[in-house]
Amino acid sequence: MNFDISHLLEQWEYQPGQVVVRRFVGKDGTEKIQLRVDLGLLQMNAHGRPDGKRPYGHPTLLEHYQGKIRQFAQKHEGSDKRFVLKAEDCSKLQLEALQYHHRYICLLQLEDYAAVVRDTERNLKLFDFVEEHADSEDLSWSLQQFRPQVLMIDTRARATMKLQKEDFPTAIREIEAGLERLREFYRRHSRQDLIDQSAEIQALEHWLEEVTSRRPLTKREQLENDLHEAVKKEDYEKAARVRDALKNLKASD
Repeated sequence: MNFDISHLLEQWEYQPGQVVVRRFVGKDGTEKIQLRVDLGLLQMNAHGRPDGKRPYGHPTLLEHYQGKIRQFAQKHEGSDKRFVLKAEDCSKLQLEALQYHHRYICLLQLEDYAAVVRDTERNLKLFDFVEEHADSEDLSWSLQQFRPQVLMIDTRARATMKLQKEDFPTAIREIEAGLERLREFYRRHSRQDLIDQSAEIQALEHWLEEVTSRRPLTKREQLENDLHEAVKKEDYEKAARVRDALKNLKASD
């Protein structure tokens, strides 16, 4: 077996500052994603757990621990004992979350936004799980600290899917909802001071301004603009017609 992959790397150059990624069907018939990095490449499955493994016979490590909690609850039904994730458990779950992080970054570049949402929502559920069952707040925070980035990417994917359909109102609502989720995260962790400093919030606010500026005007907004222009040009006959159109529009609302 020839372990040298130099010929593959020579045919696919690394580009600093860019996400260089490709999608293909492997010899086993499953869809794969490759990410070019400076020292080589990362390969992952496009579906299921990125590394294709089944930890403890489960599709993911998260599902393994969810099963353990169900078993624990059945065994200790009626008692006040609770299942606790230790440092080693949280570390393993964090490594699994990192696999999904690599994949949704690739999927974002591949413009597979539905799959991005699938993977970001999956990691958010994992963060919730760890927050609920971790042995300490410090262990919980080891994953929670990445929530703002995941929320931003999730919001971008959701809104972009709406923009592809030219559904500007829903896209704007998705961005606004994402911003509120980010602000709520900082409020819940008593870090309101970071709201104005958050790079994720700033990025989404700028994008919201851009999307709003590109949004086609509604019929009412167009008429209001026409009225303003007619009055500005002292075209009172046109202004009267526009006012009538606005009144009729209000009456039909």
